[in-house]
Amino acid sequence: MNEFQDSQDSELTTPPGFKSGFVAIVGKPNVGKSTLLNALLGQKISIVSSKPQTTRDRILGILTQDMAQVIFIDTPGIHTPKNSLGEYMVTAATDAIGEGDVIVFMVDLTEWPDENDRRIARALSEVRDRPIILALNKMDHLLPPDEMKRHIEAYWALAPTQPGQEPPAPWEWIMLSATRGDNRQELLDQIMVHLPEGPLYYPTEQITDKQEREVVAELIREQVLLHLKQEVPHSVAVIVEQYDERKNGLVHIAATIYVERDSQKGILIGSGGHMLKQIGADARHSIQRMLDCNIYLELWVKVRKNWRNDEREVRRMGYRDE
Repeated sequence: MNEFQDSQDSELTTPPGFKSGFVAIVGKPNVGKSTLLNALLGQKISIVSSKPQTTRDRILGILTQDMAQVIFIDTPGIHTPKNSLGEYMVTAATDAIGEGDVIVFMVDLTEWPDENDRRIARALSEVRDRPIILALNKMDHLLPPDEMKRHIEAYWALAPTQPGQEPPAPWEWIMLSATRGDNRQELLDQIMVHLPEGPLYYPTEQITDKQEREVVAELIREQVLLHLKQEVPHSVAVIVEQYDERKNGLVHIAATIYVERDSQKGILIGSGGHMLKQIGADARHSIQRMLDCNIYLELWVKVRKNWRNDEREVRRMGYRDE
C-alpha cells in the first residue's frame, strides 16, 4: 500500500506559500494523544486503549492538504520509568520536543495537574523559539463550571512566565474533545498559523512513516490490551515474523507474541486456546480493515523472561534509538 511507502521522491514540488512542519504531541499517559492523531488523519495509525502507556514508540502521522503538510509526532506518555522499556519510551517522547516546529502539550482537563504534567512543563520551559499549545482535552466530560475554571487555571499556571524565565516560548491554550470533535479543527487551524513555509517532505498519499508489518504488530498488541487485564498486556511485545502477499490477493501473516513469564503465556493462550483465538480473530478483522484485503493470521506465544528490564532485549523487540 502506498500509504506506508518510504519517501524517496526528491522532486516533490509545492506552490508558493506552501507550509510544512513537524508537530510534537506530548503529554502524560492516557490524555488522548493517539485518539487525536487518528481523528485528525481520518484513519487509524496509532493504537488506542484505556490502559496507560499504550503508545510505546514515536509515530509520524502525515496530514497533507492543498497548501500545507502537517507531520504529527505521536509520542509515548511521559511518566516515571520503572524499566528499560519505560526509559526508552520517555526518551522517545522528550526527544520529540526538540524536533517539533510546534508543540502540543496535551492534558486531561478532568484531572488536576500531577507530577508528570509538571515534569513535562519543566521540559517545555527550556523551549524559547517555538510555539506551545496547551490542549485541554476531554471537555466533553461534564465538570461543574467552577471546577473546570480551577483546572484550566492550574494547567495554565504551568506555563513558564515567572521572572528569570524570559523570554518564554509563546504559549496558547485551547479546550477540545479528541473523541467527540469539539474544537479539533480549531486546534488544527491554530497549528497551521504557526507552521513555517517549507517543502513537501512526504508524498501526498503517505500517511505514516511506519511499514505495514510494524502497524500490523501494533494492531495485534492492541487486541491483547483490549482483551487482557492487569500486568499481562504491559509485558507483551509483538514481532511479525512473516508477511507474504500471495498471488490470490491473500496476505499471510505470522507473528510471535512475547511475554515475560510462563504464567502470562498461559493467561494469553487461555483455556483450550480460547483467548488466543479471540485475540487472533479480532486482530485479523482490524488488519483487514487497514489493508483492505483478506488476511490469514497465525499467532504464536513465547516467553522471553523479564525482557522489559534488559536493554538488549528491548532493542530486539524493535524499540531502537534512531
